[in-house]
Amino acid sequence: MTTVRPDAALSRDEIIARNLAVVQEHFHNENPDDVDKAIALYAPQISWEAPNRGLVYTDHDEVREGYMGIFRTLQFHSLTSLRRFATENFVFDDAIADVTVIGDEMPNLPFGIGTRVNARIVHCFELEDGKITKEIAYEMWREAGGPLVNDAIPEGSHVERFPAAAGDEG
Repeated sequence: MTTVRPDAALSRDEIIARNLAVVQEHFHNENPDDVDKAIALYAPQISWEAPNRGLVYTDHDEVREGYMGIFRTLQFHSLTSLRRFATENFVFDDAIADVTVIGDEMPNLPFGIGTRVNARIVHCFELEDGKITKEIAYEMWREAGGPLVNDAIPEGSHVERFPAAAGDEG
C-alpha cells in the first residue's frame, strides 16, 4: 500500500490520507497468517512499545515474535473502533477489544488463562514517508463485567466480531 514518494513530495492532505491507509492496512494484517505484511509496513528503524506491560522492541523479528505471542495468548471476540485520526506524522487509534486469555505468551499480561477481558487499546503511530517508525500500544486491561469497564462509546462505532473458536460461548 505504501508509495515510494517521500512526504516532501505530497500535500498535507495526501500525507494524512496515506498515513491513515498505512495504519488501516497494518491493522488488517495483524493476524497469524498475514503478520509479515503488517511488519513490512514498518520503517527499517522501528520502535514498538507496550508501556503498560513494560515492553519496547526495536527489531522486526522481536516485533514479529511479540505478535505471535499475542495470537497464541488472546482469543478475540470483538473489536469496537471508537475513533481514528491523523496528522502529517501521527495516527491515533482508540478501540476496545473483548478477548479471552487462552495462553501465557504475552509478557506481563495482568490476567491469567481463562479470564474474559475488556481491553481499551489506544495506539499512537508515528510515520515518515509512508512507513511506521514507532507504534505505541497503550493497553488498559480490565476484567470483563468489572467496575472499570465504563467507556463512552460514540454512536455509530464500528464493531467487528470474530468467528467463534470451538467451545467459545462469547
